Amino acid sequence: MSRVPISLTMLFSDLALARRLEAAEGHACREFALARRRLFPESGSEAVRIAGADVVFDGIDSPVTQTFGLGVGGDISPAQLEESEEFFRVRGAPTQHEVSPLAGIGTLQLLCARGYCPIEVSNVMYQPVERMERPTEAPANIELRLIGEADADRWSEISARGWSQEHPEFEDFLRIFGKVLVYRQGSACFLAEIDGQSAAAGALAIHEGVALFAGASTVPEFRRRGLQAALLAARLRYAREQGCDLCMMVAEPGSESQRNAQRQGFLIAYTRTKWRKE
Repeated sequence: MSRVPISLTMLFSDLALARRLEAAEGHACREFALARRRLFPESGSEAVRIAGADVVFDGIDSPVTQTFGLGVGGDISPAQLEESEEFFRVRGAPTQHEVSPLAGIGTLQLLCARGYCPIEVSNVMYQPVERMERPTEAPANIELRLIGEADADRWSEISARGWSQEHPEFEDFLRIFGKVLVYRQGSACFLAEIDGQSAAAGALAIHEGVALFAGASTVPEFRRRGLQAALLAARLRYAREQGCDLCMMVAEPGSESQRNAQRQGFLIAYTRTKWRKE
């Protein structure tokens, strides 16, 4: 896919932008599934491309098990949609597609005709790097560092503790999920410590000049102390250093994650819908 740099005079939420954003997330999730397969060969994780979309299986209950970029690369035929459905069917998983509204009405009509139902919405957000303010330094009691594979267990523990407060039964799954994220090709994982205690984690994936921010969580007892803002600023700085011209993240509409991103200058490109067929 050709890279079209974003400039201050071109901030439109259009199909060209959607293609870059969807490709970046699709690539990151594809690499996640392949990393799991390297770490856990018995997982059966797999990723293919069908009709320009990344089609990913990472386990029946994994949030990565779905397609990315459906329809933004051009019209999709019923036969191509059937091919993606078969990919999930033989692995015992429901078919799920994360679909940008810029995929067009034809894609949505095809999904409805084949019995899909919407199950989730999310805001895809972006920011041109040249539009970013220079990130400020973190408070003196907050230390941020880029970790390597040797710190995978610690990073995944902090990430899981941040995510599992509401659903403690998922903590073991989240620890494995976090470890795979560290081992994923193209990942940059950051750990935040406050007053010497590990308290928050965040990740970044880079693809063709787009920096995708994901995996950010804070241990409950350390929330509302500026850790996520510091992590976001550190990752913005890293993206600039790596030559990215565009940053993106995905957030639940109206969430604290969305508000933090907007405070840092992120714009909402579009609201995306996840569709499922059992």
